[in-house]
Amino acid sequence: MEEKGDTTAYGVSLAGGGFDLNKFIRQPQTIVRALSLVSACVIQAKCMFNQNDSACHFSVAIGVLAFLACGVFTVLNIYLPFNSSAVERKYIVMGELAFSGLWTFLWFVCFCLLASEWARTHVIIGIPMEAAQATIAFSFFSIATWVSASSVQSRHVMLNRSTLALHFIFFYVLRY
Repeated sequence: MEEKGDTTAYGVSLAGGGFDLNKFIRQPQTIVRALSLVSACVIQAKCMFNQNDSACHFSVAIGVLAFLACGVFTVLNIYLPFNSSAVERKYIVMGELAFSGLWTFLWFVCFCLLASEWARTHVIIGIPMEAAQATIAFSFFSIATWVSASSVQSRHVMLNRSTLALHFIFFYVLRY
């Protein structure tokens, strides 16, 4: 994303410019969201993980919600350059950052759960092993894509040191 000395707020130039599809597609957050979208599409139709329906339903729910969230965040990333309110930009970016962090954790839980249930699966007759292993692999890849989404968004949160210290105190110290 090239900035030519323009003033920016939360990673995008100020409102008023036109939409450049080519520039939007080449942005890191768009590429990471596309990878997250692809990883979220791997959903199994038949439960093959130790016949544990809970593990299957959890992975399907995480995948579907991740798919929908990627669509919403892509639309918000298109809307963000046209938004003139710095406060709204802040809330959008911080919300996306928080959601990406939460979803990184949930994909990690999903990966651990599926890997554990697959290790306990003893009857593999009639179970497509490649499909089960692909589901586990894509849940692992989803961790990486959502971590990348968090790091890309955190780059856009332009806070000075005093504001960062206040956020640390508010989110970590006062929360407990």
